[in-house]
Amino acid sequence: MSELDTIIIGSGAGGLAAAICLARSGQKVLVLEQHDVPGGWCHSFTIHGERFCPGVHYIGLLDKGQSTSNLYEGLGVAKDLVFFRMNPKGYEHCWIEEEKIDMPAGHQALIESLSKRFPLEATGIKKYLQLVKEVSRQIQLIPKMKGFWDNITIPFRTKYMGKYGLFSLKRVIDWHIKDPFLKAVLNIQCGDHGLPPFKASFPLHCALMDHYFEGGFYPYGGGGGIVKALTTAVKKYGGEIRTKQHVQKIILRDKTAIGVELKDGQQLFAKTIISNADPSITYLKLVGKENLSDKLNRKLANTKYSVTSLILFITLDMDVAEAGIDSGNIWKLNSKDIDGVYSHLTSQSLLEGEEFPAVFISCTTLKDPASFNGRYHNLEVVTFVDYSSFSDFPEQGDYHSEKYALYKERISEKLLNSLEKVIPGAKKHVVHMDLGTPKTNQFYINSTNGNVYGTEKTLRQIGPFSFSTKSEINNLYLCGASTLSHGVGGATNSGVNAAAGILKCRPEELLKSDGTQHIRIYDAEDSATWPDWVNQKRKVRKDKLASATA
Repeated sequence: MSELDTIIIGSGAGGLAAAICLARSGQKVLVLEQHDVPGGWCHSFTIHGERFCPGVHYIGLLDKGQSTSNLYEGLGVAKDLVFFRMNPKGYEHCWIEEEKIDMPAGHQALIESLSKRFPLEATGIKKYLQLVKEVSRQIQLIPKMKGFWDNITIPFRTKYMGKYGLFSLKRVIDWHIKDPFLKAVLNIQCGDHGLPPFKASFPLHCALMDHYFEGGFYPYGGGGGIVKALTTAVKKYGGEIRTKQHVQKIILRDKTAIGVELKDGQQLFAKTIISNADPSITYLKLVGKENLSDKLNRKLANTKYSVTSLILFITLDMDVAEAGIDSGNIWKLNSKDIDGVYSHLTSQSLLEGEEFPAVFISCTTLKDPASFNGRYHNLEVVTFVDYSSFSDFPEQGDYHSEKYALYKERISEKLLNSLEKVIPGAKKHVVHMDLGTPKTNQFYINSTNGNVYGTEKTLRQIGPFSFSTKSEINNLYLCGASTLSHGVGGATNSGVNAAAGILKCRPEELLKSDGTQHIRIYDAEDSATWPDWVNQKRKVRKDKLASATA
């Protein structure tokens, strides 16, 4: 690849989607990844042979004709993907204080379920959830509008977006719902953008809730299954992906990006550069503050990044189904005051208390039944913290030390205490566990302050106020969670948008299905829907475990 058209820095979902679109259009594309595997937050990894994924816990709108399904079909990767439908009776389980409420798949099913549990709020529930769906629909309508007639009618066709678009989630839900516990249930998915209701943008939360109204799906192979499909497509069209390639500089000439310089001094040149890294890393570290306008420097100085996380990756030697665990996610909160919970999470000392005020629990061996070996179950226990909680450890270089190990041990103990409340006896059945910290996120994902959602998704940093895929530096583009939107779908779409900018076309022109693209979907809870290969995979894993322990 002596003459490159585009170099892409970072192989997250956005970078890989951009690579597919550009390579398919005939460009010579090179993707550079600092980690030893591609995928960014979507990558999967193994601990003692057990698979985990740090960033993909569920995806929505995957049924035929829905937006995520259309996206994968348009990229030409759908037939290489398999998803398992999470428990439709409760793809989200809300464990708040001492009460448990399930969120079923289906907009109408959710209205009926919550109305039955909160009969005095039935009218408000129906009105609020219909508003959520309508605002989300109008958000999706805006970028599709073009031409004179659309410009004239847009105020009428997006009236709910216009009416509620500038308000916080807390403000709008308070107008419709009175019961504090019901508010907590309806706001439980704030964890998917990392903001408490008083700070969260109502339209953003509408789009998120609507994404999951029809239920959640988990990929076979974890996030790595998605990465495999995307990388296969990149290579199919002649693109190249190189790992262990640390880009330390974007080479400029006359305010134009012309290439990159690697940590070892090697220089690679291309007509266009796309950065899948955070804006702060892209602009301040790779481009250089001195090469930016005063306006962009001010924006970067005022940019805030999302919360960071702690993730306990744990394998248990027990039948977790007997404890009531299924393929649905569990959001466990010790208070219905979600604003207070978030404040506690991001301000408390991590060494205080015996457990965290809120955790997210996911059992990947039940979400992806093909990964189960008949004995061990893998779980991920997640909570949010502020990056300053790890300020005692070096910002640069090796942060591993005895102090760091002891700190991780204490945090792991607290997360294990939270898991014990959900799965009694879990502590006695730990096969192995490891803790991912903000430092881990920073090292492997290269995310600013270890953030998990890109820029903080407040009103001032989303939509028209987010970072554009087109940079002020000529021939430099951005993609990823800090541009169009966060999450797997949002990041993937951002890559398509960046490619469209380079090719000077509309994003939808790059999403072309050949009619053979269909995602295979099976029910995680219903083995009767599984094809033979799923049972064969389980058998192979079971036999392998038996051989290893014989």
